[in-house]
Amino acid sequence: MARSSRKVSGDSPLPLNERRNEQEAVPAGAGAARRAGEDGGAGRRGVVRDASLSAVLAGLVAVVVSCSGPLVIVLAAADAGRLSPDQTASWVWAACVGSGVTCAALSWWTRMPVITAFSTPGAAVLVGSLGAYPYAEAIGAFLVTGLVMALIGVTGAFGWAMRRVPPGVVAGMLAGVLFSFGAGVFSALDRIPVPVLASVVTYFAVKRRSARYAVACAFLAAVLATAAGPGVDVAVGDIAPAAPLFTAPDFSLQAMVGIAIPLTVVTMASQNAPGLAVLTAFGYRPDDRTLIGVTGLASAALAPFGGHAINLAAITAAICTGEEAHPDPRRRYVAGVACGFFYLVTGVCGAALVGLFTALPADLVAVIAGVALLGAFSTSLAQAVADESGRDAAVVAFLTTASGVTLGGIGSACWGLVLGLATHATLTLRRRARRRSNEGAPDRSTDAELGGGGGGGGGSSDGDGDRSPREAGRGQSGAPPNPISFPSGSS
Repeated sequence: MARSSRKVSGDSPLPLNERRNEQEAVPAGAGAARRAGEDGGAGRRGVVRDASLSAVLAGLVAVVVSCSGPLVIVLAAADAGRLSPDQTASWVWAACVGSGVTCAALSWWTRMPVITAFSTPGAAVLVGSLGAYPYAEAIGAFLVTGLVMALIGVTGAFGWAMRRVPPGVVAGMLAGVLFSFGAGVFSALDRIPVPVLASVVTYFAVKRRSARYAVACAFLAAVLATAAGPGVDVAVGDIAPAAPLFTAPDFSLQAMVGIAIPLTVVTMASQNAPGLAVLTAFGYRPDDRTLIGVTGLASAALAPFGGHAINLAAITAAICTGEEAHPDPRRRYVAGVACGFFYLVTGVCGAALVGLFTALPADLVAVIAGVALLGAFSTSLAQAVADESGRDAAVVAFLTTASGVTLGGIGSACWGLVLGLATHATLTLRRRARRRSNEGAPDRSTDAELGGGGGGGGGSSDGDGDRSPREAGRGQSGAPPNPISFPSGSS
């Protein structure tokens, strides 16, 4: 139990024998990623010295993806709420500045690529509900949402629950989130074949030599191929600083029920849960109390200016946490700092840069995002099916998430976790019942110990064959291998 609550800070190092055990259980590079977080504030390296072109471009791509797609949902919610242009501009300012400050500060402080963003599913919820309440009451609901998320974060309850999710289920969920982006690259072949082929060929050709610059070169190839084609017209308005507009919050029970509760649920389930999963999947040990607590407080502070929720990012985080950002996991935090800087520029410069991002061809953005996430998708998919005993639950999580289903206003990522956990619990209970029955029959238990538990023993098999070598090698503790650096008590 004690190991499950360990944080990323360096003041509670693991015993040497436990370090060795955990280092054997994580993929290449994950140990360095974990050490990057465990170093804490001691011996911090300079951001300038750690900076690299690949990391800076990863941060830029993350902001381009965020501002060219999710921002449109924010604008749709503002239109549904009948907000004035000044109120809408202030909302965009709060969303971008909040994301930029938290992204840069948390990445620098933790030495991890902590990517934050404004809540996209939260904005989608507001499209259908914002117009039903006065704007001041909506601001009050935003404020309460931020405070509740901060409270959930600092108590550690959310992180405690996430650490008990099986690694395969988390990896399956992440693969499902990224699936549509990878598929989107090739579904655009019939519309923009030249940019697609140019970016994909460039990506793999450069990756053979250096994965560090593969995404950057693919990004450049796609842009150049699109610019060389006909019909590309991007108009940019005058660049002017945005002016935040303060609105005094008002509080009503109706707005709490209609806005605050669903906004909190979808943000925690559809954004913060996958956000923690992305960092963990790439070998980092995020301190959930700090990350969720800080983003919750930032949400509350920016609520009077229109900001609805700041949270951990998932999809754009995957762009900045893989080896494409930098081969050394300890230097990938620069991508988070760069992402924060570009968010701040977007927020301060206001409508001009927002107009540029939204004016980019949708297919071009889809190709850039999909190519940037190819590495993250392949890694998460491999991790999802690595452990044979948990493969069924991981597949359920992957397929549910990839389906894009939305039930009760909650996105498919949350339902992927729920159904994956339900499958895992069902199979685990079945295996435990089989083991207990074997313990009462000495001849069957002997056969099982020799690897023959599935043959001729009547009900000794659960229908999926003998125990796998990985399952048989668990030893007395019963803890499964941990390919994505969850604490051993997580499953």
